[in-house]
Amino acid sequence: MSVAPAKALRTFALNGEGVQCAFAPNKTLLEVLREDLGLTGTKHGCEMGHCGACCVLIDDRPVLACLVLAIEVNDRPIRTVEGLAKDGRLHPVQEAFAQCGAAQCGYCTPGFLMTAAAIVEQNNRLGEADIRAAIAGNLCRCTGYTKIIEAIALASDRMHEAQPGG
Repeated sequence: MSVAPAKALRTFALNGEGVQCAFAPNKTLLEVLREDLGLTGTKHGCEMGHCGACCVLIDDRPVLACLVLAIEVNDRPIRTVEGLAKDGRLHPVQEAFAQCGAAQCGYCTPGFLMTAAAIVEQNNRLGEADIRAAIAGNLCRCTGYTKIIEAIALASDRMHEAQPGG
């Protein structure tokens, strides 16, 4: 007779909303987001932390959801690609990616968007070297990264132009 594993009950802020979720304690955050909460924008890539497709923000820092057990995120703020747009307006990195044509097949785009959002929100204007270093953990098989880097630089410039002293 097999016994179903006990479920873990966790509460966290997901895209600005309080969420309580019960799940098997061995599930990754990626699995809980996609399977239990229906947020499929975060992509399932390599499951080994090599591709960056599953990047989300925890405490406003980029984290690979495939490497985090969901049980570890109790009472912490999590932001996924679904939470980037606010009040019907795209986030500046989403606008810049669209304007620069920075996505081709789109599979890696959510991970790049989350990494980009974190770095442009936490830093002043970014140079190409800063951007390349920040996205080093995100892989794209379709592009040469040029348009992605251009989009992140554009978003950074726009965000910091709009801020006093930026």
